[in-house]
Amino acid sequence: MVRLARTFWVLGLCLALFAATPALAGQAAPPEVRALIQRQLDAFAQDDAAGAYALTSPGLREVFTDSNIFMRMVRDHYEPVYRHRSVEFGDFSDRDGKYEQTLTIIDDDNNVWTAIYILDREPDGTWRTSGCVLVKSVESSL
Repeated sequence: MVRLARTFWVLGLCLALFAATPALAGQAAPPEVRALIQRQLDAFAQDDAAGAYALTSPGLREVFTDSNIFMRMVRDHYEPVYRHRSVEFGDFSDRDGKYEQTLTIIDDDNNVWTAIYILDREPDGTWRTSGCVLVKSVESSL
């Protein structure tokens, strides 16, 4: 019982700290962010591995050391991002310098996906993609 109470206390503390974190959520992305993501989506659509790779952060380039390796990973694990029917830009958020852009993607089979792009802002002010979380919705676009 004491352990359960302690767990709830820790959970409550975490939620309170999260709620107290300054955030800019539910706002439109800076135009440069939307343009960056759209350029990367266009590069995927054109099988332009070098173009898509050039828009990634230095940290992502350390993991995927070659544009072809990066493109193969996107094709194999992010099919709705690589090929899709439509994309709608959603909320942009900034939590202490952690930037996220939400997209709603409809794939070629009319499945609905949420893609959360993680973004880095480089010291020179340019934006780069540094990751993506992709979640399939239980909804269909039909």
